[in-house]
Amino acid sequence: MNSSTSLKALSCILLILVGCSSGEPEMDMQNPRFGVWQMDSDAPPPAINIMTYEPYGDGGMRITVEATNSEGRESKWGYVTLFDGEFRDVEGQENSKTAVEIVDDKTNKISNMRNGEVTQVIMNVLSDDGNVIDNEYIRTGPDGERRVSRAIYRRIN
Repeated sequence: MNSSTSLKALSCILLILVGCSSGEPEMDMQNPRFGVWQMDSDAPPPAINIMTYEPYGDGGMRITVEATNSEGRESKWGYVTLFDGEFRDVEGQENSKTAVEIVDDKTNKISNMRNGEVTQVIMNVLSDDGNVIDNEYIRTGPDGERRVSRAIYRRIN
């Protein structure tokens, strides 16, 4: 094969590759949770809870929660994760750390620690259509009784 033939073959391969690429990053490469989510609530305004998931570092995620309670008191807190189960500081909550692990393609396990003790585990499950997150909050009370509650978040952006 001479250099002219090699150059033509390389040009053809490059044209095929460019033709197959849309120029957009592949959607399946992004975390399907990225976006803005609002918690379902029956509480009257001004109560609201918004959770934002954004890319962080190399394959990680930044989570920010902004909430206003029924009395109008606002709070904002958040954390970052690399999905490695390592506890990292929670910004906006003193003496708090959070660790996140991937259970499967739809489920993340979130462990919340306060003052060095894990106080809550959240099973964060993404719906098949990618537009609803169902959080199951699991806590053990001082009496040793296990308590479970839920919150549903819907994608708004």
